Amino acid sequence: MADVARVADVSAITASRALRNPASVSPVLRERINRAVAKIGYVPNTAARALASAGTNVIGVIIPSVTNSVFTDVLRGIYDTIEDTPFQAQLGTTNYSSIKEEELLRLFIGQRPAALLVTGFDQSKEAHRLLKANECPVVQIMDLPPDPVDMAVGFDHREAAEVATRALIARSYKRIGFLAAQMDVRTRQRLEGYSRAMQEAGLFDERMIVTTHKTSNVLLGGQLLSEFIARFPDADAIQANNDDIALGALFECQRRRIRVPEDFGISGFNDFDIASTVHPTLTSVKTYRYEMGRKAIEMLIASISGEPPAERSVNLGFELIERESTARTG
Repeated sequence: MADVARVADVSAITASRALRNPASVSPVLRERINRAVAKIGYVPNTAARALASAGTNVIGVIIPSVTNSVFTDVLRGIYDTIEDTPFQAQLGTTNYSSIKEEELLRLFIGQRPAALLVTGFDQSKEAHRLLKANECPVVQIMDLPPDPVDMAVGFDHREAAEVATRALIARSYKRIGFLAAQMDVRTRQRLEGYSRAMQEAGLFDERMIVTTHKTSNVLLGGQLLSEFIARFPDADAIQANNDDIALGALFECQRRRIRVPEDFGISGFNDFDIASTVHPTLTSVKTYRYEMGRKAIEMLIASISGEPPAERSVNLGFELIERESTARTG
C-alpha cells in the first residue's frame, strides 16, 4: 500500500480509502491510484484485511445450481447491482445438498463476509444454527419464510400455482395433471397450490400427480407427459412445475398430434423468454427473478451501512401470463 501511495504521489490513507471505496475519491485521483496499482502489480491481502477490520467486503452467495435458468436470472440481478459498489460476490453452489450447504456456510463465515445471501428457508438444523450465530446481515431469497433468519425476498409459490390451476379450470379443463421434477421445497409448495385448487373444484385425483426427483429438463417433460397420458388417456391439461417441463409436454403433444389448446391445455411456471416464442405460445407464471437478486443485494448493503430496511420480508409477487397454450373457448 505504501508503494502504491508513493507511485501515485498520495498519502497511504488516501490510497487505502480509494481501494476500499472508490467512490470516496475523485475520478482523477482514482485513475491515478489505479495506474499505480497496475504498474507495481499490487493485490490487496483480503485475509489480512479481514483480521485487521474483523470483516471483508465480500458478500457470500449460496444457490442450488448455476445451470438452472431461474438462478441465472437471479445472479444477473446480483452482479448488476453489486458492480458499482465496493463489494464483491463470492459464489457457492450446493447442488441441492444440505451437507454441501453447511460446508459452504462454514467456509464463508470463516472468511468473515460482509453479508450472506442464501436460497430458501429449508436449511438443515445445523445450517440454520450457523446462520443465526453469524454476525453479518443475511437475506434468504426465493421464498417467504414465516420466520426469516434476518431478511427475505421472494413470493408465494403455493398461491402462484393455485392461481394458475384455477385459470385452467376456468377454461373448462377438468382432468388436469401436475407434472414436476427435482421436488425441492418450492416444487412441493407449488404442488400444494395445485392440489388446493383442484380440491376446491372437486376435481382432485392423486393419481394425476406425476413427479420425479430427477433434474428438470425439456426431455423429461415429454417423458412425464407420456406417463400421465398412459394413466389418463382422457386427460385434457397439465400444470407444470416449470417451463422446461411444460415445453417438453408441448413438444410431446405435437409429436402425438394432440391439439393444443383445443384438446389439451398446458401451463408452465417462471415465464422464461422462450415461452412467448414457441408455437403455440406458452401460458406461464411470471416470476421476478432478476429483481429478486437486485433487491436482495440492496437490502444487504443497506444493512451493512447500518440502515437496515424497514420492511425485512419483501414479497415481489407474481403474474399469470395467459397465452395460446390454454386459450380454449367454449
